[in-house]
Amino acid sequence: MKKTKKEPSAEPPYKLLDLKVSPVKKWAAGIPAVMAAFSDLFEEGVPVRGTRALFSMNQRGGFDCPSCAWPDPDDERSPVGEYCENGAKALAEEATTKKVTAKFFKKNSVYDLAKLTDFEIGRMGRLAEPMYMPQNGTHYQPISWDDAFKKIADHLNRLESPDEAAFYTSGRTSNEASFVYQLFAREFGTNNMPDCSNMCHETSGTALLPTIGIGKGTVKLDDFYDTDVIVIIGHNPGTNAPRMMSALEKGKQNGAKIIAINPLPEAGLMGFRNPQQLNGVIGHGVELADLYLPVKINGDMALLKALELLLLDFERKSPGEVFDHEFINSKTVGYEDFIKQFEAYELDKLAEESGLSPASIYQAAQMLAFKKRIIFCWGMGLTQQPNGVDMIKEIVNLLLLKGSIGKPGAGVCPVRGHSNVQGNRTMLINEKPTNEQLDRLRDFYGFEPPREHGYDVVKAIKAMHADKLKVLFCMGGNFLSATPDTTYTADAIRKLRLSVCVSTKLNRTHLVHGQEALILPTYSRSDLDIVNGEAQFISTESSMGIVQSSKGILKPISADLINETQIACRMAMATLGSRSVVDWQRYADSYDAVRDAIEKCIPGFENYNIRVRERNGFYLPNAARDGNFVTAQYGDRAPFTLTTVPDNTLANDEYLMATTRTHDQFNTTIYGLEDRYRGIKNERRVIFMNQKDIDDGGFVNGEKVDLFNYDEGIERIAPLFIIVAYPIPERNTVTYFPETNVLVSINNVVGESNMPASKYVRIKIRKHVPEIFERVEKIQQTERRNELMPV
Repeated sequence: MKKTKKEPSAEPPYKLLDLKVSPVKKWAAGIPAVMAAFSDLFEEGVPVRGTRALFSMNQRGGFDCPSCAWPDPDDERSPVGEYCENGAKALAEEATTKKVTAKFFKKNSVYDLAKLTDFEIGRMGRLAEPMYMPQNGTHYQPISWDDAFKKIADHLNRLESPDEAAFYTSGRTSNEASFVYQLFAREFGTNNMPDCSNMCHETSGTALLPTIGIGKGTVKLDDFYDTDVIVIIGHNPGTNAPRMMSALEKGKQNGAKIIAINPLPEAGLMGFRNPQQLNGVIGHGVELADLYLPVKINGDMALLKALELLLLDFERKSPGEVFDHEFINSKTVGYEDFIKQFEAYELDKLAEESGLSPASIYQAAQMLAFKKRIIFCWGMGLTQQPNGVDMIKEIVNLLLLKGSIGKPGAGVCPVRGHSNVQGNRTMLINEKPTNEQLDRLRDFYGFEPPREHGYDVVKAIKAMHADKLKVLFCMGGNFLSATPDTTYTADAIRKLRLSVCVSTKLNRTHLVHGQEALILPTYSRSDLDIVNGEAQFISTESSMGIVQSSKGILKPISADLINETQIACRMAMATLGSRSVVDWQRYADSYDAVRDAIEKCIPGFENYNIRVRERNGFYLPNAARDGNFVTAQYGDRAPFTLTTVPDNTLANDEYLMATTRTHDQFNTTIYGLEDRYRGIKNERRVIFMNQKDIDDGGFVNGEKVDLFNYDEGIERIAPLFIIVAYPIPERNTVTYFPETNVLVSINNVVGESNMPASKYVRIKIRKHVPEIFERVEKIQQTERRNELMPV
């Protein structure tokens, strides 16, 4: 009898540790952040090597932080350090001298490795050599680089159509690597280029492009220093972009007011103790939020409508003092229809839908009413809502009323989560390129790029499941752990003929793989990258459109690593051979040559190689920042958009769940088991609940429960969680990802942007029973029906 191969788990193991709960913090950073930053360097055994690199991070002539995309100051940078706690943790894992070699994989099967938590997997060290998983294999085995590229080429060239392959990109990938990567995909013949934007800020671009003419933010860092009001909605700067707090502190010192809107009272919204300031070391730092609004999950739209209703009332009482009619008349379209809608709205009803009191909303409206310099910042608390596109359009509506966009100290600021995710998109990592973009590639290179739109992340997963995708190439990232509906996605990945991961460290996507699989190790952002005897630098784009150089300084931990640009070029040469019209070897040998090509193909990069070497890099063009709204439908006008307030009615036994990350985490990378600001230590399988919900549901604080989702009539289970009482709106819950990604249906997406709506998941909570694990195992062994998941 043939023995069935055991499939490795797609999810972290269901085991509880010794949970410790402490009081919620009311401020972020300070000396604890400094101690945490350096503790990881000691844990990785690189206090000298790591500290040296830290003082080069985000400095001129140094390397760009591999974590968040917050920009560096244009003026003088701190000699003490331009990094945050999470940046230091990311650096520690890059600087480690621990290696994952062929000997490690020979000793450990993927099945055994999958029994580890994501935290344990990530602590193994840096990948040191290319590895191959043969069909029906149980262990990765070493493979030469030439054989790896031949294997990829053989699979790609056997496809019936180029559209049976997809090329995923992580936000860590440089401008240069991103450009040659997309160039290969398009010369190969497909626009199947899903990327991490499809899971974080696709919603922002989808909302902003048709309203203000550009899918990016419009503010500069200096705007935060000289503004009247900063609104932070659906974003937690203390964990997701800690260096942002320095800008908020400076804005507060210059007189700005801050309104914080979020279901959870995050420490990074409440207070900041700057460890580089005396007041942040021995004093109480600075209070950030002048007003905190604990909005319900997806109650943001009702709040925005209520604010506009009140602003309209203020305007009628003080004509011309609240709305900027000169701006409205000269720069916008649709004002009259937009105002007419408010005849149907009532403040009390909107307040109820938002979960806030009318008085608190009135207070926020007063703070906005007679100010013109207003900045709205948001994160995935908005972009991962099913109506996220509409909510961002509503933010634009409010700013258009005030004339608070396209002028100093005012505008929109989507806070991107990864250090070059915005640059990837600028470099044409986009499954929906415009004809103009493709025409430039055609005119420069002489081949005809494919015109049909490709697969985004959600569509790619469905296509894998339906056997329409045969090869998935991942340039960085941890695809499985980042994506929704974990069981369904794992089933889809296992159907692939070949999965390829370009990575610096081991992750769960290496363990749940295609019929054949490759792991290709590459340089980290901090590694010294020498090509033909010459040290190279790459470039990245910050969330505010600054393009700057990044040059690693650390000696790589292995001589068997290849940079991402060379990986893309060598894959292209192996696959396309003599039928290619691109000089791939030239690009493999020189980043300058790649930048010369970018200059010819992408507007805004004139004199790229000269300007990127300047002291502060350079800003890309941004017409909306200059007050010019060039929209496809309305020419030089920004349209007001009509939106609706969603119905968030829940069944009696339902709750809304939002996923989030801990403070010891960046995206899917787990640095530790402490969520310091929320008072959680040594555990990740927790669910934050309002105390009234705990009581009404017959639960007790600290009780073990199982979580369920039933979208499309399919039972999804996340077993064994611990209830933690927390100040959160009633019927709302929060959990950590990727542990609860299994509950996010592949069809639970944001309208228009098709992003996973991971901040809006309907769940049921039941007391934990040991038998639940048998049900989970049965679900994992039963393939989901394709007809429920149309491509």
